[in-house]
Amino acid sequence: MDVADLPGVPDWLPDHLRDDGIEELYPPQAEAVDAGVTQGQNIVAAIPTASGKTLVAELAMLSAVARGGKALYIVPLRALASEKQAEFEQFEQYGLEIGVSTGNYESDGGWLGDKDIVVATSEKVDSLVRNDAPWLEELTCVVSDEVHLVDDGQRGPTLEVTLAKLRRLNPDLQTVALSATIGNADELATWLDAELVDSDWRPIELQKGVHYGQALHVEDGSQRRLAVQNNEKPTAAVVRDTLQDDYDEDGNLVEAGGSSLVFVNSRRNAEAAAGRLGSTVRPHLTSEEEAELADVAAEIRGVSDTETSDDLADAVEQGAAFHHAGLARGHRELVEDAFRDRLVKVVCATPTLAAGVNTPSRRVVVRDWRRYDGTAGGMQPLSVLEVHQMMGRAGRPGMDPYGEAVLVANSHDELDELFERYVWADPEPVRSKLAAEPAMRTHILATVASGFARSRSGLLEFLEETLYASQTDETGRLERVVDDMLTYLERNEFLEIDGGDGEARSASKSSGDEPRDELDATSLGHTVSSLYLDPMSAAEIIDGLRDWQRSAAESTTADSDGGFTTASELADEQAAAGEADPDDISALGLYHLVSRTPDMYQLYLRSGDREEYEMELYEREDELLGPTPSEFEDDRFEDWLSALKTARLLEDWADEVEEDTITERYGVGPGDIRGKVETAEWLLGAAESLASEIDTDAARAVSEARIRVEHGVREELVDLAGVRGVGRKRARRLFEAGIGDRAELRDAAKPVVLAALRGRRKTAENVLENAGHRDPSMEGVEPDSDVDVLDDDPRDRDEDGVETGEDQSSLGDF
Repeated sequence: MDVADLPGVPDWLPDHLRDDGIEELYPPQAEAVDAGVTQGQNIVAAIPTASGKTLVAELAMLSAVARGGKALYIVPLRALASEKQAEFEQFEQYGLEIGVSTGNYESDGGWLGDKDIVVATSEKVDSLVRNDAPWLEELTCVVSDEVHLVDDGQRGPTLEVTLAKLRRLNPDLQTVALSATIGNADELATWLDAELVDSDWRPIELQKGVHYGQALHVEDGSQRRLAVQNNEKPTAAVVRDTLQDDYDEDGNLVEAGGSSLVFVNSRRNAEAAAGRLGSTVRPHLTSEEEAELADVAAEIRGVSDTETSDDLADAVEQGAAFHHAGLARGHRELVEDAFRDRLVKVVCATPTLAAGVNTPSRRVVVRDWRRYDGTAGGMQPLSVLEVHQMMGRAGRPGMDPYGEAVLVANSHDELDELFERYVWADPEPVRSKLAAEPAMRTHILATVASGFARSRSGLLEFLEETLYASQTDETGRLERVVDDMLTYLERNEFLEIDGGDGEARSASKSSGDEPRDELDATSLGHTVSSLYLDPMSAAEIIDGLRDWQRSAAESTTADSDGGFTTASELADEQAAAGEADPDDISALGLYHLVSRTPDMYQLYLRSGDREEYEMELYEREDELLGPTPSEFEDDRFEDWLSALKTARLLEDWADEVEEDTITERYGVGPGDIRGKVETAEWLLGAAESLASEIDTDAARAVSEARIRVEHGVREELVDLAGVRGVGRKRARRLFEAGIGDRAELRDAAKPVVLAALRGRRKTAENVLENAGHRDPSMEGVEPDSDVDVLDDDPRDRDEDGVETGEDQSSLGDF
């Protein structure tokens, strides 16, 4: 189909596509247009990676905007949101407004109301629905990228429920779902009332095979020699072969060497493989590439002062890199950019990189096809869908003549198994995970609190619109799970049910009477839903805060007369005593409280950790909020210790322990620290709101703990660190220079501030302006020579001594 023949699109789009070199649509794109994607029809497009799914989405969204509507593009990852925003900003030259929203779950995103196209994660869209974002009702088109992730146990239920809610909010909403090829795309299409575009067409050929011995065995039955030389590993042989230029008999270059993406099953294996493969890559680098890679490595070292950062930089200098969730965002972005620019020739990654980030390569090597599964207690094979997602990264249109995906076998039997299991196999069907308790309790509360259902029957009616309902044939299971979750939510004071308690409802149901089923979220339930908390996390936090309040009151009463006190006397004495002292709550106690919630991914206990943290527990048990489980309750006690380990990491960060010390002490990467800190900051903010909701005296202490972990500072720096532009290290320098808080900074002598901030005039001016200084200008000001900055970091300046701005003043600078 010629782009000039596109129906329903803006007048400028055909010329824009031609300027980008697109004269005709790919066959799957043309099929989507024939199915009505530019005319408001629902579409499920199940087509391979690199086959033009993004253009299908753009056609839907741009035609919707041309009709006076508004479009939403849902992605599974924050990194993908930024990538898509950058892609869609090309349309701003035609007057369109593009917005992106991925954080702050308590916001209604009102500023997005003026945008024509909004990019957001499914979690953010879910929170926008919960917080009644008014512009959602204006949507006329929603695109769900990587929709097969409804199969994911963590993110899937949120995407599934969010799509169901958006479709209910806007009955005429056009839904476009994009996916890799899956086993049951027709079921997704039926669920979404959509036309199915199911194709295996790719713009360049993807060859799949298995390397074994000295040969690459290809899916068409052919073999090619791919020798393993000397003592090299098979993966190194495949990477070396990919890098080599191909010449004809006359010495003419037929095909230049390409890049490789190697998938392994753990972070440690990714780092080790990248270190080894650097020696394979380096001989193939030009002197210009070596110089550019040295610059990239220097940037990587500037992201964080950790062993992980140094190891990554060392690998990058040799043209190799690793990529996993333990890296800081800056690390990942530098690696991805250098790989796309073909500077880095090989990236060793965990499977997370296969989830949509644009990093194609000539060859994909799936080295590890098993990974550890804690629920199964051992190594388990990856799914076919996951392996095919990895394989789909092979081949970049316009740069590679073909793509090649290679699994690695260690025996002849494994060679046969890999062909049967992955190369020739179809992906598994996608199955809803909504019926799992954590997902159901969260989304039932949100569905009631946001007004999508006001009765049990209405709730069941809404849930009948989900993929789960369309896939299950187990009679009565949905009702049973719903009733169990309603009972839980009622007992924890999140819902009120007009029909008695859970036992009464069950009795009336068993007797054949129709239970009275009006549902109403309590004030506390509304708060929990808008905070985007798992209700079990909220219950844990509330119980912990109430336990502290009760213990503080009992302690006050015991101190007053030391005798027995009745309940009524206790109430009187609590009132007489006034507020409990929030200083009695330690930061560690609060960090431990939020670390034991389901919303915090705890650090696991390594070999030898149990004894260390048992000792820590016995020494600091009085600081923890809530009763410690018995050591004979194996699972609960283990979780309690894991939460303590996580809390200790947060405490170290808030005590200004250096990042490299934390990564070594806890066996984590800088990205893990960031993830834990961001989650703790969010959960402590939620705890602050809950403390006010349940009328405890803990809000001040929780707020201080939140600010400390947000900025990574001790108590004395809380006020200073809250000034925008100050953060962790600058706050310490200002404090050491004699400036103790915001008020003192506002009136501080400018030479002292300039000296404390290492002579950075622009930084000093911004800090003083944010603090409210009456004259923040640093013109003509010289640093006070009596101020001694002890921790000057050479990474903050280039070789000529000029400041680079890489101050790491806060966690956001990692």
